Amino acid sequence: MTAQDQIKQLQSRMAESIIGQDDVVERIVIGLLANGNILVEGLPGLAKTRAIKALAKNMEADFSRIQFTPDLLPADVTGTEVYYQKDGAGEFRFEAGPIFANIVLGDEINRAPAKVQAAMLEAMEERQVTVSGTTHTMPPLFMVMATQNPVEQEGTYPLPEAQLDRFLLHINIHYTSVEDEVRIISLVRDEESEKADDTGEEKPKERERIPQEAVFAARREIAAIHVSDAVQRYMADLVYATRTPEKYSEDLDRWIDVGGSPRASLALDKCSRAHAWLNGNDFVDPGNVRAVVHDVLRHRLMLSYEAQSEGVTADKVIDTLVELVALP
Repeated sequence: MTAQDQIKQLQSRMAESIIGQDDVVERIVIGLLANGNILVEGLPGLAKTRAIKALAKNMEADFSRIQFTPDLLPADVTGTEVYYQKDGAGEFRFEAGPIFANIVLGDEINRAPAKVQAAMLEAMEERQVTVSGTTHTMPPLFMVMATQNPVEQEGTYPLPEAQLDRFLLHINIHYTSVEDEVRIISLVRDEESEKADDTGEEKPKERERIPQEAVFAARREIAAIHVSDAVQRYMADLVYATRTPEKYSEDLDRWIDVGGSPRASLALDKCSRAHAWLNGNDFVDPGNVRAVVHDVLRHRLMLSYEAQSEGVTADKVIDTLVELVALP
């Protein structure tokens, strides 16, 4: 079985658990293939945590969950030095925290105070943690998927722009259709019935998990995806337009205070190549770029007070950018 077959299998298994959210599943897989961190935002009960757990459940990967709260300390995330004594001799040993896993779920990350957010930065960007002057590296497969609730802002700390920029993608989860909700009810009922079944009958054998090597093989193939000079310039033009909105329209000039950094261009390139590979192409076209541009730029634009007062969202700004920036 090829790496693409295995990743497609992973995607379809996740879609079985996350009904009606195929785009969200695809974006999570793209984040995994592009070796980035993901911020998932949506109202309570929209399967944010379930989506992340579905990825870990179907892969050969260590999974850990961090429930962020206002009283959390950096050591609760990264780990700390613990003093051990035996036979009259003592020594400090590093006890790794929950951040040391392949897939880390950061639940309600905006409830963590500034010190914890700072501790997360090194792990997310440098893939390492420094404790008591010693650097500890993350496993080769490492991904932070954080959730955030757009409502219930009491007791939360807005994520600093420096940390938001560390997220490769910002995925929004919306309500599903009525038909999909009916399927969700049936799915959860069946899952509860399986858990409550104590008849002693032999249960179906668990499906074999997707190995980590499939992800690494996919990343090697994605690195070889061809990006033409024209498409590469198109990516740069989209990001550059966020920094010079006055060249495109008066509305954009009024709406955007700060545009995307070069990290946005790099993220757009990585995600466009991963999207092309997932769709069986060996080159990137403008359609691949447009498919991921909202998730790449959504959290990297600082909108003006005027835009916020008019109810203009980041997605609307990106829609306007896509309309105005010329195709290659």
